[in-house]
Amino acid sequence: MNLQQKKLARRAKIRRGIRNKISGTAAQPRLSVFRSNKDIYVQLVNDLTGSTIVAASSKSITDKTPKVEKSKMVGKAIAEKAIALGITKVAFDRGGYLYHGRVKSLAEGAREGGLQF
Repeated sequence: MNLQQKKLARRAKIRRGIRNKISGTAAQPRLSVFRSNKDIYVQLVNDLTGSTIVAASSKSITDKTPKVEKSKMVGKAIAEKAIALGITKVAFDRGGYLYHGRVKSLAEGAREGGLQF
């Protein structure tokens, strides 16, 4: 097992543990984060129906800003969309990523936008 496979296996194990504890409902959806090398994606998920309520990503941001600042903008964008739908409380699912860097920045942006978790 090479280093890349070990990292993926570790993240998958952490992610399964988080998903066993966190579940989203219509009143309090799960704020799910996916981080790729270039972009960051976030969506509000109702796990009871298996549907995505609203989503946002850094693909829509075209200006040359650092990835950490783009993540904060994505957090604010998802918060605006959620509040427009009447959602203020969410369960944060970091997706097995460490709460550091872009994931932390996204969470701070969502909190600044008005979401509570």
